[in-house]
Amino acid sequence: MLKVRKAVIPAAGLGTRFLPATKAIAKEMLPIVDKPTIQFIVEEALASGIEDILIVTGKGKRPIEDHFDSNIELEQNLSAKGKKELLAIVEETTGINLHFIRQKHPLGLGHAVLCAKSFVGDEPFVVMLGDDIMTDKVPLTKQLIDDFEKTNASTIAVMKVPQQDTSKYGIIDPVSEMSKGLYDVKSFVEKPSPESAPSDLAIIGRYLLKPEIFGILEHQGIGAGGEIQLTDAIDTLNQFQRVFAHQFMGKRYDVGDKLGMIEANVEFGLKHQEIGPGLAQYIKNLAKKL
Repeated sequence: MLKVRKAVIPAAGLGTRFLPATKAIAKEMLPIVDKPTIQFIVEEALASGIEDILIVTGKGKRPIEDHFDSNIELEQNLSAKGKKELLAIVEETTGINLHFIRQKHPLGLGHAVLCAKSFVGDEPFVVMLGDDIMTDKVPLTKQLIDDFEKTNASTIAVMKVPQQDTSKYGIIDPVSEMSKGLYDVKSFVEKPSPESAPSDLAIIGRYLLKPEIFGILEHQGIGAGGEIQLTDAIDTLNQFQRVFAHQFMGKRYDVGDKLGMIEANVEFGLKHQEIGPGLAQYIKNLAKKL
């Protein structure tokens, strides 16, 4: 069985939900306290044993490349002033085996993944969406890799959502629970209405896929939203090759949503060594006024 070594991070979206902030700034560079959201995704990949990462970008996303590149002038300045802690923080973002490719046309997540075909080759790989930050004792990507090593099958991360929210997600129609939290799946449905949703288990932003998905994506028709939907391709893959669903029990932050981004900033801020105590006191004082 081939080892899962590669990750694909689609980062070509326009970030319209965060306008006007994202008119000139890549949404993936919006910070959670003092760290860009995409850095959390890259760190999860590395913590899960991923060796090579491809970031699929688009127009206006050059700051992502710059963030993970060396900044000699900044590093020399910090070194000369003896700011060793800040220098270490800056150097954490360099030396990572990153690759970049542009998605030239905004044709959806399925098309963004297809852009990674030559990078992935004939290996299994993970897709990590930048809008979802996951926290757990074991990184979610590592959980999917652990499942793959047992099943040798594509595995999609899911979690329970309120029934009224099913139209926002891809939803699975589970056949049975093969083991604790691992489901055999009958079908994958893109954004069903609450009345027609086959379950409340929603696909979230982590996928472990076998390379056969590319042959499907190359011939995939336009789906919901006028885009090439990855969920539709996964449903087709499941018709001739088993695809499992792994239920995530940790904490998910939807940082593609304004409220989710604020929640992430507050919760990560409370854990931050520098500002945590001050932020906690501010929240207590604010709560008294509400």
